[in-house]
Amino acid sequence: MYRQATSGLFKGMNARVTLVAIIMVAAALAYGAFYTEHLADVLERMRSTLNPFLEWYYVLLVAFLLFFMIWLGVGRYKNVRLGGDYEQPEFTFFSWVSMLFAAGTGVGILFWAVAQPILQFQENPFIGEGMSPEAARVAMRLTYFHWGLNGWAIFSFVALVLAYFAYRRDLPLTVRSGLEPVLGKHNHGIMGDMVDLLAVFGTVFGIATTLGLGVQQMNAGLSAVFGLESSVTLQLLITAVIMSVATFSVVSGVKRGVRLLSEANFWLSIAVVGFMLLFGPTQYLIALTIESAGDYLQNIFGMTFHTNATVSDGWQSEWTVFFWGWWLAWSPFVGMFIARVSRGRTFREFVMGVLLVPTVITIIWIGLFGGTALYHELFGAGGIVQAVDDNVATALFATVGAMNLGIIGVGLSAVLVVLIATYLITSANAGTLVINTILAGGDPEPPTAHRIIWGAVLGMLTAVMLLAGGLETLQSAVIMAALPFSVVVILMVLGLLKALHSERFAARTGSRTEAPREPWADLDDAGTQPTPVSPDENFRRN
Repeated sequence: MYRQATSGLFKGMNARVTLVAIIMVAAALAYGAFYTEHLADVLERMRSTLNPFLEWYYVLLVAFLLFFMIWLGVGRYKNVRLGGDYEQPEFTFFSWVSMLFAAGTGVGILFWAVAQPILQFQENPFIGEGMSPEAARVAMRLTYFHWGLNGWAIFSFVALVLAYFAYRRDLPLTVRSGLEPVLGKHNHGIMGDMVDLLAVFGTVFGIATTLGLGVQQMNAGLSAVFGLESSVTLQLLITAVIMSVATFSVVSGVKRGVRLLSEANFWLSIAVVGFMLLFGPTQYLIALTIESAGDYLQNIFGMTFHTNATVSDGWQSEWTVFFWGWWLAWSPFVGMFIARVSRGRTFREFVMGVLLVPTVITIIWIGLFGGTALYHELFGAGGIVQAVDDNVATALFATVGAMNLGIIGVGLSAVLVVLIATYLITSANAGTLVINTILAGGDPEPPTAHRIIWGAVLGMLTAVMLLAGGLETLQSAVIMAALPFSVVVILMVLGLLKALHSERFAARTGSRTEAPREPWADLDDAGTQPTPVSPDENFRRN
C-alpha cells in the first residue's frame, strides 16, 4: 500500500491524494453549480482549440495500443500469467465476461447502438448520399469501429498492466504501480500521487459522462412507457435514485453485489437480444450483421489511421476524438475493475477474452438494434431519424415504437428501462469502488465511509454536467479529462516493457531460483532450460 493513514477521517486512505482529489472535484462541482453556462462555454472552447492536435494524437495512440495488445497476446510473452506460477482464475469465464462487459460498455452501447447508426446513416465523410442502402452499410461499419477492437484495446491494455504489477509483482492494485519501473523511488512520492490523481480525475469525469448519457436515455424510456415528460428535473431524480442504489450495492463488495448484478444484466441482455432477433426483420438482421462485420474487418486498418486531414467538417472531432477520449477516460476505472477479476489468466487468455469476446458481443448487439432501426428507415414507415434529430436519447425507444408491437412493445420498452437502470448501477458502483481503491493506495477493500462519499460525489457531478448543457458538455468534459491520462498510458507502455524485459533477461541468464512459471519463447539460443527466479527478485536485480 502507499501512504495509508492509520487514524482520523482518512484512515485506510492515502490522505494526501484523497484530500487533493476531494478539493479538485469539489471545485469542479462548485464551478459547475454556480457558473453553469460559463463551464459549458469553457469546455467547448478548450475542445475547439485542441481538436486539430487530438484528431491525430488520439488516433496514433489508439492504433499503437491495438497492435501492442495483439503482440502481447500472440508474441513471446503470451504465456506470462497474471498471478502465481500455476494459479487458476478466480472467476468462471461467464462471470468474468459478464462483469467486464457490464462495466465496460453496458450503458454506452445501450445509448449508441441505435443513435450512432442512424446519425451516421444521414451523413458521414465516407458516403456521397445519405439515407441510402450504401449509407446504411457504412454507418454500421463506423459504429463497429468506435465500439470494437480499438476501444477494447485501451481497456485491455490498462487492465493488463495493473493486473501484471499487482498479481505478478505484488505491488498495490493502483495506477501508479504500472509506472514503478519508469519512476523508481519517485513513484512513492509526489510524482506517484500525481499519476493517481490523473487516474481519479479521468475516472470521475468519464463515469459522470456515461451516467449522464444513461440518465437521459432512461428519461426517454420512462416517457415512452409512462408518458412522463423529458425534463432536467426528472433526470436529476433518476440520478439520485441510481446513485443511491449503486452506493448500497458497492458497499456489499465485488463478489456479491457487483458480480450478481453483472450476471443479471448479462442474462437480461441476452433475452432482449433474442427478442429483437425473433420479432424484428430476422433475415435482414442476420444478413446485415454478417455483411457489416465483414466490411468492418476489411476496412479496420484504414479506419484505425483515418484522421480526416483533408476535410474540415468536424466529423473526426465529433465522433472518433470523442469516443477515443471516452475510452481513455474510462480506462483507469474499467482497467482496474477488469484487473480485479482477471487474476490467474495468462496474457493470451486475457487478450482473447478482453479484446475479442466483448467485441463480438458488441457487433451482435449493434447489428440487431442498429439494424432494426435502419430496416424501418429503408423499408418501413421510418420516423426514427426524425426522433433522433429531435432528441438523440430517444433513439432506442423510437426503434421499439417503429416495430409496431402494441402492448408487447410497451413491455419491451419497460424491460429496456430496467436494463438501462441496472447497467447504470453496475457502472456506478464499479466506478465508485475503483476510485476508492486508487485513493486507498491499492487496497481492494477501501473503507465503507469513503465508498459512500464518492458515490454521492459522482451523483452530484453527473447532475452538474446535466445542468451545464447535456450531451455536448458531457462530450467536451470527457475529452478534456482523457488528455492528461493519455500521457500516463504512454508511460505505462514503457513500464510494462521494461518489467517484461527484466523478467525475460533473468530467465535467459539462468538466474532463476524457483520452479519455472510458464514456458517462454526463445528462452535460450542453445535450447537449454535456465533455472527460474521469482519475479520480485527479477525486478530488484534489474
